Amino acid sequence: MTITILDTASGMRSVLDAPEVERPARLRAMLEPVADMYRYFPGEVDLLAMHSMGSGFPIDRSRDRVVDALDRLVAADAWGRISRALHAAVASQLDAVPALVVPDITVLLVLGDPDDTYFIESIRGFIGNGSATGFISLILWPTEENLARLEAAAVHELNHNLRYAPGGVVWDPATVVVGEQVVSEGLADAFARQMYGPSGYTPIGVAHLDDDAVFDRVVEGVDVGGMQHFVSWVHGDEAALRYGGEPVGLPMGAGYAAGNRLVDAYLAATGTTAAEALHVPSATIIEVALRELG
Repeated sequence: MTITILDTASGMRSVLDAPEVERPARLRAMLEPVADMYRYFPGEVDLLAMHSMGSGFPIDRSRDRVVDALDRLVAADAWGRISRALHAAVASQLDAVPALVVPDITVLLVLGDPDDTYFIESIRGFIGNGSATGFISLILWPTEENLARLEAAAVHELNHNLRYAPGGVVWDPATVVVGEQVVSEGLADAFARQMYGPSGYTPIGVAHLDDDAVFDRVVEGVDVGGMQHFVSWVHGDEAALRYGGEPVGLPMGAGYAAGNRLVDAYLAATGTTAAEALHVPSATIIEVALRELG
């Protein structure tokens, strides 16, 4: 098992220092090592388009702001901290599940778009993706909140990577339901909290952790099938409208909040840790949790 933290500090600096006409080629070269992250996408994937659609940093505007943000990431030792956190988390996970086969993992850390209001305000300047086995992507703006929880954010995405790695839970796009995504977010947060305390909570869900109406509404949707519905039930109506989904009457981060409550109830009922629950089926977690919560 090898964890490779791509040197995107140098990569982004190279992109930003180049004449504007050369920046697309340099950005594409920087992103090429994670191209296989999109292996299940139909057709040939345009890495620059994925970067832009994913709120990645702009290469044709706001250069000074992005350079300043890059300097802050470097000063915070972001790459070193993420590397140390992931190695420590893998060790902790192997202690809990010794037979776990950990894949080689490549980690991409890039800055986001400071002019994207949805990115900066609605989702608080952070997008993580650990769902594609072997890859972790972290797109962020270096706010105090995001810099403080770099380790927790990386470990959250690692948990997704390990849950769906070969030998773990099978993610079948044809049959997967909302409940799996909700539970996976709760498990990933619980594991991050196991490692780093309260900073392990994904910020967009914190406001709704104790909201019974939000919890009840999410639970109503756990059996909804089809990945096209996940953004509505997990991220909420605002995200659904942005990405072409159907609003279902939920605030931002609702699925994260509900997932944390479900997982915490399951862990309390069974006396297990988040690390030990890595491969527990989501249906089992939901059944036990709802019984525990009454």
